[in-house]
Amino acid sequence: MTSPSLLAATANVLRRDLTVAWRRSADVLTPLVFFAIVTSLFPLGVGPEPSLLRTLAPGVLWVAALLSVMLALNRMFANDYADGTLELLALSPHPLSLLVLSKVAAHWVLTGLPLVLISPLLAVQLNLPSEAMGALLLSLLLGTPVLSLIGAVGAALTLGLRGGGVLVSLLVLPLYTPVLIFGAGSVAQAAAGAEIEAYISLLAAFLALTLTFAPWAAAAALRVSLD
Repeated sequence: MTSPSLLAATANVLRRDLTVAWRRSADVLTPLVFFAIVTSLFPLGVGPEPSLLRTLAPGVLWVAALLSVMLALNRMFANDYADGTLELLALSPHPLSLLVLSKVAAHWVLTGLPLVLISPLLAVQLNLPSEAMGALLLSLLLGTPVLSLIGAVGAALTLGLRGGGVLVSLLVLPLYTPVLIFGAGSVAQAAAGAEIEAYISLLAAFLALTLTFAPWAAAAALRVSLD
């Protein structure tokens, strides 16, 4: 029996991860519910002052999105590691880095994309100006895949370790900081009526860089974890 083509193999990995995740709807909904709860409760904690909420909205939305993505990082490879699927992927004739990229894409579709879609609704209750909605969507659309890619490396490095969820957070948070700064900064600049091209260009550069190196690094870490 011939092995499937590379395109078919990556599509199969993506489809399998999406199917398995949808069967565990609680895992899919947890990051989205967390994002909604954090942003909804924040005005109750600091008060309903419109100007204050408008100032804090970019940082609140981006921090909540970052933490929501982190909630699902530990499950990116854990289930496949437990049932032996990860070993089969490692033995595949296709590059493990591209199969890992498919798993990262599934993680983003299930975690990052819903956050992007719901963010304008939550931004309204934080009094974010309508002029900044486009910047919010664009920055999250560029930034959340970076969070998933960097998180994949951290999840692979801590695979099989006790307390892996805490270790993942400690590993990836320093790397998440530039994405958080420029993501929230772009929204804040747009809200102030300033240009955001520099911020968006940096986020796009981060995405290109992580797309190039993160799958390879995660694949190398997975091979070490499987040895």
